[in-house]
Amino acid sequence: MGWSDSLSRRLAERRGTSLWRNRQVHQGSDGRLLYTSEGQYLNFSGNDYLGLSQHPEIIATWQQGAEQYGVGSGGSGHVTGYTTAHYVLEQQLAEWLGYSRALLFISGYAANQGVIAALMEREDRIIADRLSHASLMEAAMYSPAQLRRFLHNDMDSLRQHLLKKCSGKTLVITEGVFSMDGDCAPLEYVAQQAKNTESWLMVDDAHGIGIIGDEGRGSCWAQNIKPEILVVTFGKAFGLSGAAVLCDEPTAEYLLQYARHLIYSTSMPPAQAVALSEAVRQIRAGDELRNALRNNIRYFRHEARHLPFKLMDSETAIQPLIVGDNERCIALSHTLRQKKVWVKAILPPTVPPDSARLRITLTASHTRQDIDVLLEALHGTGC
Repeated sequence: MGWSDSLSRRLAERRGTSLWRNRQVHQGSDGRLLYTSEGQYLNFSGNDYLGLSQHPEIIATWQQGAEQYGVGSGGSGHVTGYTTAHYVLEQQLAEWLGYSRALLFISGYAANQGVIAALMEREDRIIADRLSHASLMEAAMYSPAQLRRFLHNDMDSLRQHLLKKCSGKTLVITEGVFSMDGDCAPLEYVAQQAKNTESWLMVDDAHGIGIIGDEGRGSCWAQNIKPEILVVTFGKAFGLSGAAVLCDEPTAEYLLQYARHLIYSTSMPPAQAVALSEAVRQIRAGDELRNALRNNIRYFRHEARHLPFKLMDSETAIQPLIVGDNERCIALSHTLRQKKVWVKAILPPTVPPDSARLRITLTASHTRQDIDVLLEALHGTGC
């Protein structure tokens, strides 16, 4: 079978199922509203939790950075792409989060792939929470190390895996806040289990950084632990994109030598690094925004108690409503869109089988009236 026939066959198999993915063009979003050619929608699917993507001071600093540095870095950080703006941001992140070093990556996906590929060898093993993000799981599966998965947030399951002998090193992986369920890992217990077995701990805190803990320092800070590797991403609470890996000095130097995703990628534009430095300042001073988000979460959960869906046990900005059936979930998403409410259906394999869901995300920019509109629309679906 040739290339064309093979691709056509696989596309035909997927096209007739509820798993077919479509991208939809829109004209922009201010965090609260999404603008399309068909009008504006209340946006309950974004990750701009603090509304910083539209913050005037962050926008202004990006413009100033572009005037100073231009709009691109011009190369890898190992060649010509590492500017004063990148260095300052790394120092700022390390000081804020209590680490010796921070290394910037072009995305959270690249950071997770780069770290795991660089660190793991054939005799090593990875023990990961089974609901860890696809970027973590894919990197673990493609690494030469053995991959073992422990039951979600189940410390007995983790302990049983750790008790089994391994000839090499062990890396335990989890998230601070899980992106599809919105629940938090018991990091204090995970860290203790890792320490007891001389394992390293890697935490991806994409959905916790900026939101949880003193000055938004994230899940690990809030639970008083310091993993050997902390990954934070800038596409959620920061309102931008990119990521950083926080670690000690020797680990940073090792990654600079061996992390191919870092070595061979064009670095983020210096202007973006300038804007991210301002985003860090806004996050550290952002108690008012975090309080607004927490109030929205409490209000939604209180008012959503009687919805005809299973509301996941989440106290974070991610509030999934479990529908179960793929087709029904897609239909509900379309019904909400007719009511000018944008909530995407999330289907397997992104989530486990039979757990298709409406992944509702709340932000500090939403008003109580916005949430009332969402709740009314959900009650009005007739399910």
